[in-house]
Amino acid sequence: MAGERVATKTIAENRKAFHDYFVEESMEAGIELCGTEVKSLRKGAVNLKDSWCSVDNGELFIKGMHISPYEQGNIFNRDPMRVRRLLMHRREIMRLYGLLKQQQGLTLIPLSLYFKGSRVKVQLGLCRGKKLYDKREDAARRDMKREAERALRQKEV
Repeated sequence: MAGERVATKTIAENRKAFHDYFVEESMEAGIELCGTEVKSLRKGAVNLKDSWCSVDNGELFIKGMHISPYEQGNIFNRDPMRVRRLLMHRREIMRLYGLLKQQQGLTLIPLSLYFKGSRVKVQLGLCRGKKLYDKREDAARRDMKREAERALRQKEV
């Protein structure tokens, strides 16, 4: 078992999170799902755009994540926007809770959802919100990089 590599397959990424937040730290968590939700995830029918995480009574929950109902799921389908529990060790959850309460402006945001073997995992980011001028600076930096690459390509041709 030790040293074995487990194949990972990305289901969805939260690109908006990287636009709106500085990711200070990231970690992995399991997620509690029902069968039809997993089948929907295999099709990629999930939206992480407006989701966030919170610690309630010592447990970690993901809120605002939309998993579309499975077409063949009929009565077994659950509410697409239901609150889902994340699985982490209690000491990790309490460390995150301490960081969130201690430092103003930190939020837990799901960055991506992926299969690790047959299990669904969530990549969580401990994030700090960007100001408008930070977003403009990032856009300017991206544009300059794009222009430099374009100039290099034209020079080679």
